[in-house]
Amino acid sequence: MDESEAGFIAINWILTNLTVLKPFDISMLMGIFTVVALLIFSGLISGSEIAFFSIDPNQFKELEESEDKTDALIINHLENPKRLLAIILVSNNFVNVAIVLISAWLSGEMFDFSSAPVVGFIIQVVVITGMLLLFGEIMPKIYARQKVLMFVRMMAKPISILGNIFKPLVMLLVNSTNMIDKRIQKRKNSLSMSELSEVVDIAHANSEDVETEEVKILKSITTFGETEVSEIMRARVDVAALDIKTPFAEVIEFIKEWGYSRIPVFEESFDHVKGILYIKDMLSHLNDDDFGWQGLIREAFFIPENKKINDLLQEFKRRKIHMAIVVDEYGGTSGIVTLEDVLEEIVGEISDEFDIKEQEKDYKKLGENLYVFEAKTSINDLSKVLDLDPDFFDEVKGESDSIAGLILELTGDFPKINDVVKYKNVEFEVMMMDNRRIKKVKIKLL
Repeated sequence: MDESEAGFIAINWILTNLTVLKPFDISMLMGIFTVVALLIFSGLISGSEIAFFSIDPNQFKELEESEDKTDALIINHLENPKRLLAIILVSNNFVNVAIVLISAWLSGEMFDFSSAPVVGFIIQVVVITGMLLLFGEIMPKIYARQKVLMFVRMMAKPISILGNIFKPLVMLLVNSTNMIDKRIQKRKNSLSMSELSEVVDIAHANSEDVETEEVKILKSITTFGETEVSEIMRARVDVAALDIKTPFAEVIEFIKEWGYSRIPVFEESFDHVKGILYIKDMLSHLNDDDFGWQGLIREAFFIPENKKINDLLQEFKRRKIHMAIVVDEYGGTSGIVTLEDVLEEIVGEISDEFDIKEQEKDYKKLGENLYVFEAKTSINDLSKVLDLDPDFFDEVKGESDSIAGLILELTGDFPKINDVVKYKNVEFEVMMMDNRRIKKVKIKLL
């Protein structure tokens, strides 16, 4: 008996052992159409998973530069990958379960499997599963990988609709995964960072060849991912900014006076930043008598105070910009942060002629272990100058970022001139005040 004869006998046996119970009616027809429609929908959802997560940098750039609303919706999905994946998984599971239930009902309505239970098992389990795998998973994913942009543009709006339909389940899934991620990340970071810092200390202690600057850079790297923008930003009181109504002649004088390459522009108050003025854009208009410089203002990039600087560095690289406006929880402007500020957290101070003048204003060394600081100096910079650990003041600084704020946290009240407060081996003495604002502080390392 050859293979063709064996196949014919098997098919003949299946047909003779299957008995159609009912004549073909409208309910069966509707069931078939429903299963086919659900199979197509399952394939589209499965394919969208591959398509969305297969977008390469060039395709992402094309979508980002596009003004089409669908492309903007795709970017919005990609910026929240956990939510996107949750929508796809929840939707796909619901559709697949519906396919299995309707197919099982349909096969039971069409055939009587009482005399051939094995055939019933094959149809209800093996055939249905095979259909799901072939038409709902394998084929759509192969096609989606070849037509990535076409697939994501086709599925962007349906994914948004499904996200609204299954919103409670999606939120539950995303929040649960976030909790797990935070616990794992916290455990991982607390362990690896402390161990790395200890390794650096041990290596420095056991090797005379390791330079002090190299040690500082290595230790900065171990704490880089834990530093928030609020710790390194320039506070709003120290930011040079332009009112959008400033005449062109005054803008030129302002640029000459401050020498910055980028200047924030605000309307009415610094809490309403309208954008950033790039000085290089003004070069071709320096000899003009009057010029509408407001047309050169570029869009500003806003970030929260608690953003981690390692994430900010990635944003700077992706957007190809060097400055961000820092906002507080109420939407007001806290200050600015630049690419240079972020890089200085790793390599130390990057000083030019202007920075040297600024540093001379911020503090002065009176003698060994004795300094006078401007009270507005950040706690982060104070720790660097005094060669203290970055977390030296963490237990007492609260929400404060400057020396003045630190003294207020330590005293619990507004101090007076010549008041002295100590923390561990650091002594603070208030030297100058303006009303209730601390201006200068003498600091001694005991």
